[in-house]
Amino acid sequence: MNSDEIRERFLRFFEERGHTRLASASLVPPPSDRTVLLTTAGMQPLKPYFLGLETPPASRLTSCQKCFRTPDIEKVGSTLRHLTFFEMLGNFSIGDYFKQGAIELAWELSREVFGFSQEDIWVTVFAGDDELGLGPDEEAIELWQAVGVPRERIVGCARSENFWEAGPVGPSGPCSELYLDRGLHFGTPEDLPGTDNERFLEFWNLVFMQYDQNPHDHLTPLPARSIDTGLGLNRMAAILQGKDSVFETDQFWPLIELGQELSGQRYGQDQHADRALRILADHARGMSFMVADGVVPSNEDRGYVLRRLMRRAIQQGRRLQMPAGFLVRYANVVRELMGASYGELHQQREAIETWLSSEEDNFGRTLEQGTKLLDDVIARALAGGAQTIAASDAFTLHDTYGFPFELTTELASEHGLSVDEEGFASLMDSQRARARAAASSAGEQHDPREQARLFASQHASKTSFVGYDTQELTTTVDALAQDDGRLLVKLTESPFYPAGGGQIADQGELVCEQEGCLARVKDVFRLGDDQVLEVTLERGSLQPGERILARVDHLSRHATECNHTATHLLHAALRERLGTHVRQAGSYVGLDKLRFDFSHSHALSAQELADVEDQVNERILANEPVSAITTTLEEAKSLGAMALFGEKYGDVVRMVQIGDGSYSRELCGGTHVRTTAEIGLLRITAETSSAANVRRIEALTGPAAVTLVREHDRWLSEIARTLRAKPEDALRVVRERDEQRRALEKSLKSDTKRNGALDVAELAGRALDISGARVLTEAIDAPDAKALLDIADRVKGKLGDAAIVLGAAADGRVHLLVSIAPVLVQRGLNASELVKVAAAVVGGGGGGRDTMAQAGGRYPEKLNDALKAARTAIESALGG
Repeated sequence: MNSDEIRERFLRFFEERGHTRLASASLVPPPSDRTVLLTTAGMQPLKPYFLGLETPPASRLTSCQKCFRTPDIEKVGSTLRHLTFFEMLGNFSIGDYFKQGAIELAWELSREVFGFSQEDIWVTVFAGDDELGLGPDEEAIELWQAVGVPRERIVGCARSENFWEAGPVGPSGPCSELYLDRGLHFGTPEDLPGTDNERFLEFWNLVFMQYDQNPHDHLTPLPARSIDTGLGLNRMAAILQGKDSVFETDQFWPLIELGQELSGQRYGQDQHADRALRILADHARGMSFMVADGVVPSNEDRGYVLRRLMRRAIQQGRRLQMPAGFLVRYANVVRELMGASYGELHQQREAIETWLSSEEDNFGRTLEQGTKLLDDVIARALAGGAQTIAASDAFTLHDTYGFPFELTTELASEHGLSVDEEGFASLMDSQRARARAAASSAGEQHDPREQARLFASQHASKTSFVGYDTQELTTTVDALAQDDGRLLVKLTESPFYPAGGGQIADQGELVCEQEGCLARVKDVFRLGDDQVLEVTLERGSLQPGERILARVDHLSRHATECNHTATHLLHAALRERLGTHVRQAGSYVGLDKLRFDFSHSHALSAQELADVEDQVNERILANEPVSAITTTLEEAKSLGAMALFGEKYGDVVRMVQIGDGSYSRELCGGTHVRTTAEIGLLRITAETSSAANVRRIEALTGPAAVTLVREHDRWLSEIARTLRAKPEDALRVVRERDEQRRALEKSLKSDTKRNGALDVAELAGRALDISGARVLTEAIDAPDAKALLDIADRVKGKLGDAAIVLGAAADGRVHLLVSIAPVLVQRGLNASELVKVAAAVVGGGGGGRDTMAQAGGRYPEKLNDALKAARTAIESALGG
């Protein structure tokens, strides 16, 4: 049974039993989930359903979810089972069946679909935990016995093995795991499931989700008891295909074969080569899917995880002497293997190839330099009998040369050396202490959004957002709460757009019908498909059940709409001008400006920026209609609609298209203008780096853009008046004057050189004879160190074998130069030592070679004293 068949049979089994099939969510969690950088489990995208924050599409669900787990990165390759990227099959019950249903379904599928013998299946259950205040899961034990598992094949395990937690906080619950007994030839009669052995292979985890853990170790019951199960597709493929490891299954073996082709190595003949081939196979999958889901390599957060994955793969490929461009070759095989099930691998082919090629090229140079330096560090450590590489060496490699600490640790371990991780962490902490302190301070502040969420959770009714259709309506106050001097309000219906998708929240007011009260809307919190207003009461009072007029500030809303539609036009223009690897990486859509972050590896040229701006303004002038269409997610994707990475979409989505949609279609819940002409004008004000491989454009639209253009016109007029030219001639006049300036500077330098040449003979005539050597120590008029060097060269032509010490004072600084002929070096003179003697007098320092040295100083008034000190040192050395 191949991997595609396993996936399909699992999902179809549960569909036939009343479960709704869900497509895999992105590896990038939605902005509302800050507990993880990447999707780590099948239930991760379903957390809002388990917590009761959102309504699920059905109470029974099944999915095959893309997952990525960072703790396993260093283990990959060294074992036959650890992976970073994997597919997790699962069935979920949200307030529907619980332990009995989950156990019965798992037992049926294991035996009747996968064909496992009843005698080969063992199970583990939660044995209890004092810190959580929970005892053994006796209910699960009884239910397993009821389906036919003997008590001796039911094993109790500790919290670390059989209590599932989404993270430090979040949904959790006891679990029960299914194991396949592979027989005594894989172990001993004493082996048990849940311990470290090869006899028992875990293949399915059933989580009985019944608690919300917040804070850590504090459990409260979830709104409804639920089921979350996880069955690793790749592990099941190894079992059903009779392979000793996942790397020999149908999803991995073609990648191993590619590695053999590129390296000339044979899998199974050398443990170091085998490890490298396994790392490349796993990491190629992970990096392909991460880029396809919008992650780009950087030095922060999930971008750093991707960069670490890429660099580890690059290091292994280079170690196996693979030809350049091997990462893209791997990505092509990943796409061939999995593109039929995951269309994003085809859709994002250009982005995947762009980022993999770029990182391989860039890191190749870093790796070559860093590896040489690390080899030296390792050699010194081994020669000195050390067992640990110093933290300072690892830090220098990381901070100065960009060599990843994890790679230093890994390469050092291959030579039996450890790295001072604690010392390295201390150095890193010292470097970013200020930033860490600021982050800590921010984390301790009052979280208004969390307070709004708690307030909303106490009220079953949800606010209906009607702001797409109207900006003013009469509605009812459902609930009120005071929080830290603020007033939180829930309305029955609301025209106010809650902050989300980069767009700021609406401003506006609430006006009472009877009492004449007035409240200003300061913020609107988005809570799934619910919302809470934060208001400031200016007059009167608000009461639950009261009828009020809710009115959006139209001018603020319209200015924000102009900026939002402009970001869609900007996104489309950037993709057309730069390539389809460009994807939105963040945005700010306010009433004052727009900010658009996008994936791209380098700064835009002036011409590229001009082309993008012109293209956007052409679309604005075309007065194209902007329409929002409600459709299915599949239909929107088939039409080519762009989706925001990390956002969570349901089966029914809102798609905003401009014109006929051929230029711009995006899934978007924001508010927009009705036609592009309403935007008026777009003016790009800045293009900068936001993060590694992420660029940022800031722009103005509408009246703000017009005001900026007028201000530029005013500046141009003032410049023209200063130049006494017409505005249209200002640029020409500036260029002419710049040419005149350059000509004058060139003439001045030429005069200076001619004047200096006239003085060389006279200057050389000041040389003294000390112990048979010609010695010149003089202060001269020179603008800088370079001029001093030029004059010294000309003087040497007059004096021949001589000792020359020249000094000059310019712009409050001292410049010193010492030139010693080789024959005088043999007599004991040293230019480097002499210049240091003179520099010490003028409060400076310097150095150089035996024959030539330079220095600087801070005290021009002591220049003559410095020259005297140098002459005295020369006399002493020559015995004069």
